[in-house]
Amino acid sequence: MSGWKAKRFWKEARAEDCEGGFTVRLDGRAVKTPAKVALVVPTRAMAQAIAAEWDAQVGEVRPETMPVTRAANSAIDKIVPQRAEVVEIVAAYGASDLLCYRALGPEALIARQAAGWDPVLDWAAEALGARLVVTQGVIPVAQPAEAVAALTARVAGLSPFQLAAFHDLVAISGSLLLALAVIEGHLTAEEAWLLSRIDESWQVEQWGEDEEAAATEAGRRVAFDQASRFFSLCG
Repeated sequence: MSGWKAKRFWKEARAEDCEGGFTVRLDGRAVKTPAKVALVVPTRAMAQAIAAEWDAQVGEVRPETMPVTRAANSAIDKIVPQRAEVVEIVAAYGASDLLCYRALGPEALIARQAAGWDPVLDWAAEALGARLVVTQGVIPVAQPAEAVAALTARVAGLSPFQLAAFHDLVAISGSLLLALAVIEGHLTAEEAWLLSRIDESWQVEQWGEDEEAAATEAGRRVAFDQASRFFSLCG
């Protein structure tokens, strides 16, 4: 027996002002999160994007086609109640950032990583006050306490809605620095994505593309772009 699935029951989804920000109403009925909390978002642009997702539903409601709605729900239901824990988890990527772990060979890959990643490390040192240490191989290297503290402070300054998007940017790319470069406007989402996939691109060049892996990568790319868009909607 198949599980129950929500069906469209409304004629119009509309973004409206509300106490504390903006909300979305379906034929006048306020949308709530899965935890039954009022959906109140920080910007009109975000509320309009959510309303557009609800208006685009035809017949059965498909949450996978509603990335802005899902991210807003996550911010309200998951991040607000445990914000400190999320900040700690995300900031921890700085101690093992992708950009700090370089290949042992071949020389062409080493050079490609250096060309792509060293400028981001230099930017982080200058703009964020966080100079991270680079090593070769996968053995963990200790990062300067002051650098980790500076990065953690930057993450802690994000709002719950910003943190929802930022978490995905970090988790998908494997790099706290690349995610920070995106939200600070130093890199576009496309530039950061390509930098995060240097190793994978190298492997494809050497051995060819696997269809299943390519499909997975495509899905991750879409999610990365969606996270970047959601961050921009936070205002």
